[in-house]
Amino acid sequence: MKKLSMIIPLLLVMALAGFSGPAPCADAAEIQGAPEKIKIGVVTFLSGPASSPFGIPGRNSAMVMVEQLNKGKVPAPYNEHKGIGGVPIEISIIDEAGGADAQVSEYRRLVLDEKVDLVIGYISSSDALAIAPVADELEKLTIIYDAGTNRLFEEDDFEHVFRTKAHQIIDSVGAAKYVMEKHPDVKSIAGINQDYAWGHDNWEAFEASMKALNPDIKVSTTKFPRIYAGDYSAEISSLLRLKPDIVHTSLWGGDLEGFLIQAMSRGLHEQSIIVATAGDPILPRLRGELKEGIIVGARGPHGALGPRHDFDDWFRKAFKEQIGERPVYPAYHMSQAFLAVKNAYEKALAENDFKSWPEMAQVRKALKYSKFETPSGVIELAIGGGHQGVEPSVYGTTTGKVDPDTDEIILRDIAKFSVKEVNAPDGVNSLDWIRNGFKE
Repeated sequence: MKKLSMIIPLLLVMALAGFSGPAPCADAAEIQGAPEKIKIGVVTFLSGPASSPFGIPGRNSAMVMVEQLNKGKVPAPYNEHKGIGGVPIEISIIDEAGGADAQVSEYRRLVLDEKVDLVIGYISSSDALAIAPVADELEKLTIIYDAGTNRLFEEDDFEHVFRTKAHQIIDSVGAAKYVMEKHPDVKSIAGINQDYAWGHDNWEAFEASMKALNPDIKVSTTKFPRIYAGDYSAEISSLLRLKPDIVHTSLWGGDLEGFLIQAMSRGLHEQSIIVATAGDPILPRLRGELKEGIIVGARGPHGALGPRHDFDDWFRKAFKEQIGERPVYPAYHMSQAFLAVKNAYEKALAENDFKSWPEMAQVRKALKYSKFETPSGVIELAIGGGHQGVEPSVYGTTTGKVDPDTDEIILRDIAKFSVKEVNAPDGVNSLDWIRNGFKE
């Protein structure tokens, strides 16, 4: 009954959002061995603090992508075949809450009991690191869609695991390069980041990047409040007293909202420049409250910092019509995962002249070092032995003004740093690359 109670609300949400489930696609009829459907396990936070800013937008994006792919409405080059190669997609959506051990158990259930064809999921880096070896053990194609740790493919190799987005290093390197480009006279930095791997890894990479760009930079203080702390009064008091030029934060979701609201009410933004590397999801939520001068990132060219070409316009429109709001960066990351899978399957099908359904080994081969169009531009799995995506990094600065036509906060001084500027070369450790002055 516990499983049933989780499924019923999801079906209701999917129905309300316009998700109609898979419909047969006629162009798969002549492909030998083609299945009736492709079943994908989608794992993302549906409850807890990570659900609202990340997990729910990720889930919504999965629903939008499946609806649009099954109806053949995704723009070229994805509109030649409905679903994947003419086979409709069905998704089973699972809550990522519960921790790594719970997710490993749930993953095994998805693979062994539900018999999904592949898994797309994981926001938590600890969950991604725990799932990866199990995916290889069970030989199941698994796409990490959002988790940021660079350690996934820098410390290990996985045959069945891919990540169709960049890792967190681009956030830190991009932030440092943006700071030094727009504020070259900066002399001191400070950090407020959550006290777990994500916060420590982001600060380490940002500090190293700033020192690589300016060896004389001083660190005023580093604060590591517990995750979901909510109250940052002590940390803000310290930052106000020390007056660093830059305050770096990789806080996200409710933590970032709480920190910024408290910091702005006490004037921290007036004496220090706040850099919020994961700022995009809060822009629609705090658009009327965000003051001028706060630097924000979107973990790549997404959301408010996206390229705004035809593919992006299509995604924004489809998402808005089906969900009722604009997509934030986790939604873009989910779209990248689905498009990477479709691209790889159909590339493998093309190698078979669309006469026989590809073996999973063919699909994995097609994924390695692949390039594919997305709403955020062309994504390439260029590092990690062809299993890890790279993206440019984009940052902007808030103006404190809202566009009356879009109801979006207006950003100024938007700058994009190319893939080569923010990603270490294939096979090179990211921190070594940073500390070597961004050289191999």
